Amino acid sequence: MPHSPTPMNPASSDHAAWTQRELAGNPHQNSDKAAKVRSMFSAIAPKYDLNNRLHSFGRDQAWRRFAVRAAGVRPGEKVLDVACGTGDLTQEFARSAAGSVLGVDFTGAMLDVARQKQTRLSPQQSSKIQYAQGDATALNLPDESFDVLSIAFGIRNVSSPDKALAEFRRVLRPGGRLVILEFDRPSWFPMRQLNDFYCGWVMPRTASLIARDRSGAYRYLPKSVGTFFTRQQMKDAITRAGFQQPAATGLTLGICVCYVATR
Repeated sequence: MPHSPTPMNPASSDHAAWTQRELAGNPHQNSDKAAKVRSMFSAIAPKYDLNNRLHSFGRDQAWRRFAVRAAGVRPGEKVLDVACGTGDLTQEFARSAAGSVLGVDFTGAMLDVARQKQTRLSPQQSSKIQYAQGDATALNLPDESFDVLSIAFGIRNVSSPDKALAEFRRVLRPGGRLVILEFDRPSWFPMRQLNDFYCGWVMPRTASLIARDRSGAYRYLPKSVGTFFTRQQMKDAITRAGFQQPAATGLTLGICVCYVATR
């Protein structure tokens, strides 16, 4: 099973994981990024799904369904969903032909929500799923043990995307598929401006209000998108990790991108 990091005390919504000063720069270069990410997700876990639905206007679930279709899951295949959060994508894979789905996340509070949601699935779907706490950059899993590996809106939150991608290749079998969902900034200028205003000004305020969050999570999230890899840089990183033929498909006018590559 995946390595379980030393637990941290759950973050209070009053605790600032990210300060204004830290977010003025590039959060991906912060030496304490991993601890801060765990702290902020612990703080917002109870309202995470609600904010996702509201602030994506329900599109987040459509993006996950697209990712499952893009994975081309065959009957009985083993799926690993990394940075699974509250289990939305894990559950989508459980509805597919997959034989088993392992959801791994860095934050115990997110997994608590995922396990609660698992009880709402049919017995057949629920029986496919297991959850475990683990680190995307150091998966305690055997080589070549999965057919599909997914990560949705999590690759930019890991401490080292290159290390994570190397781990993803290690645990995938030859011919296995890597599927990454990640946010992007639309290339069409009017949509880019509207998206930047919405994500940079509206969403941080309304999401923080809904979650009663003072951790800085919803100020970090748009900043982490704007300072992360471009679409080409993401494809280059996937190629460097040893994957073949990375393809990128823009979704909802380029707000989200689905990357698919083969081990």
